[in-house]
Amino acid sequence: MTAIKEPSGIHIEGHIKIYDPKTQEVYVNKRNAIHYENMSIALAESIANAGQGNIYEMSFGNGGTAVDPTGIITYLTPNSTGTNASLYNQTFSKVVDDRSTENTDPLRNKIETRHVTGVNYTDIVVSCLLDYGEPEGQDAFDNSTDTEALFVFDELGLKAKRTTGDNLLVTHVIFHPVQKSLNRLIQIDYTVRIQSLSGGGEV
Repeated sequence: MTAIKEPSGIHIEGHIKIYDPKTQEVYVNKRNAIHYENMSIALAESIANAGQGNIYEMSFGNGGTAVDPTGIITYLTPNSTGTNASLYNQTFSKVVDDRSTENTDPLRNKIETRHVTGVNYTDIVVSCLLDYGEPEGQDAFDNSTDTEALFVFDELGLKAKRTTGDNLLVTHVIFHPVQKSLNRLIQIDYTVRIQSLSGGGEV
């Protein structure tokens, strides 16, 4: 009798789009790095209904790049190892879990799952809007020459909820500096695709 072996696994990939929802100008459109160890913890805790592990917040920072006097940008490597991984320099965060009482605008800061029957992947779509008045303390106009200013963002990550300690970094992306100022809206659409890999083979 021939045994059938079904190799399987999980592949996760992410994509981020940062744009102005009013003008539709796109600032960033690229893939991101997955922190596979932390993602495995988050997935297991979510499936086990452990009261943590769900995607909870989107974090922003300004430590992902270095810009020399001639304008040449050096991109650091995304942090995707070690359970204590974090952004290089987090300066702002926003709750995107629309079931949380700490989410002040769940209609525009939310998480959706999207699945088409018959395919072996499901997308998690995280939407986050930085409105005109946030973050507090931002510049009035998007003309800063200081690429290290608090709200000139060049890194972003999704974090999973922890009941104690810091939330768990599950994705990290580095991009060219984008300033958030009072005169502009910034919308982030962050898609994480979870794909089940399977196939049949005889052994």
